[in-house]
Amino acid sequence: MIASDTLFAPVVSTTAFEETLERLSVAIKLGLLVPGTQLPPERELCEQLGIARSTLRQALTALVQSGHLVALRGRMGGTFVAQCPPAPEPRPESLLHWRDTCDTRFAVELGVAVLAAERAEPEHAERLATLVTAMERDVEDFAVYRQADVLFHIGLAETTGSPALVTAMTDSQGAMTDLFAHIAHPPEVLAWANGQHARLVDCLLRRDGTEAVRIMQDHLRGTEHVLAGLLP
Repeated sequence: MIASDTLFAPVVSTTAFEETLERLSVAIKLGLLVPGTQLPPERELCEQLGIARSTLRQALTALVQSGHLVALRGRMGGTFVAQCPPAPEPRPESLLHWRDTCDTRFAVELGVAVLAAERAEPEHAERLATLVTAMERDVEDFAVYRQADVLFHIGLAETTGSPALVTAMTDSQGAMTDLFAHIAHPPEVLAWANGQHARLVDCLLRRDGTEAVRIMQDHLRGTEHVLAGLLP
């Protein structure tokens, strides 16, 4: 039987404005929209997001006011990601449900690992290997390393051909970024994690789903052990 506290948990209602604002801000936070990137025209963006223009304008206005976006007028105008968007600050509330966040990540990442090993093509593995090389170079700078790390995990989801999994992975990476802000990232730990990235790429080339899942489990559990030792 489902526990009553789960069955009757508070209903969360997200408006189109709130979801649009979160999606764009997460993309900026994760570096998927890099500084200086121009957003598509409003009409095109509304069609892609499936929202009304008034909703989009409200979200863009909020992000301009927060310093994440810059709106320029004139022939060369448009809406751009700010050159120095506000750095994400550790949010105390992100610590309250850190185990749930990790559990969600675990479910998404393991499912992606299985399907990626089945479906990835050599060109997918090549793109991921390029990110592994970038991370190897940047273990001394976590901010730079993390951008490539995000692209690696989302790229892994893209190899499955499932837009829903790409969205789930992006949401998971956004939630984990909030947790990562609370812990240290020694270069030795980043180098070890990146070695696991490299072995995952090798699994894709060999279509070895069993080994991919094992490596991904170790990869995720390592982060959980650090969080368990430092967070409530």
